[in-house]
Amino acid sequence: MPNTLILVDKMDNEIGYDEKEKCHKGDLKLHRSFSVFIFNSDGKLLIQKRSRSKNTWPGFWSNTCCSHPYKGESAEAAARRRLKEELGFSCPLNFLFKFEYEAKYNSVWGEHEMDWVFSGYYDGNIKPNKDEIEEIKFVDVNWLKKDIKANPGKYTPWLKICFENVLDRI
Repeated sequence: MPNTLILVDKMDNEIGYDEKEKCHKGDLKLHRSFSVFIFNSDGKLLIQKRSRSKNTWPGFWSNTCCSHPYKGESAEAAARRRLKEELGFSCPLNFLFKFEYEAKYNSVWGEHEMDWVFSGYYDGNIKPNKDEIEEIKFVDVNWLKKDIKANPGKYTPWLKICFENVLDRI
């Protein structure tokens, strides 16, 4: 069921389902999500600038791809699906870790997610979905570490929280 997200407890056990908007608006509900980090053969990370039409963190820079598995879908299957939908390519993904975070975007919208983090490598053609992504670029990871510290307000909270843990595990 598209837009029906998986509600979880603090141990990531499924406890129910709810609509995407209801999970991100008002009283935030803990739900499963994923974040994908794609590197090229030069070790650079593909980041995206989120579409200005997003309800949460529009126009912010983030990791390669992020979204939610739907009811009945694994986090890995959802990550592969969204990579193809958002960026037009597929590649093998490796599960790295998962973590819980909560962040308010404004007085209405926010995130409370159990985020499954995946990495992969890709050097081919990329076809960004303009409805989802405003801009993409491959960046040096050391430059990104420094820029996140110098300009934290231009990056999504989940990227800032888990980026260095990703680098420690790849």
